[in-house]
Amino acid sequence: MSTGLVGTSSKNGAAILGRVINPDDPSLHPEAARSILKFTFPEEDKERVAALLAKNQEAGLTADERAELDEYLRADAFLSVLKSKARLSLKRAGLKS
Repeated sequence: MSTGLVGTSSKNGAAILGRVINPDDPSLHPEAARSILKFTFPEEDKERVAALLAKNQEAGLTADERAELDEYLRADAFLSVLKSKARLSLKRAGLKS
């Protein structure tokens, strides 16, 4: 399974969800796959992540900010796994993503 989570514990939430989703199994219906590929973070969240990353580069984050950034990164990893499965499913069906 290529979830992009190399080196992470097989017991953490992202690894568990990766096994549930199984991105290497291209079994999504094309309509479902296309819907998943439309998922994106709202602009407000993108801006928040950019601010947290910039602050981390400059002065460092508070513990709460670090936890918030970690949650965004986990959500992004989850979304990446879903989108990987969606793209593979469309490819298997001979369709473009």
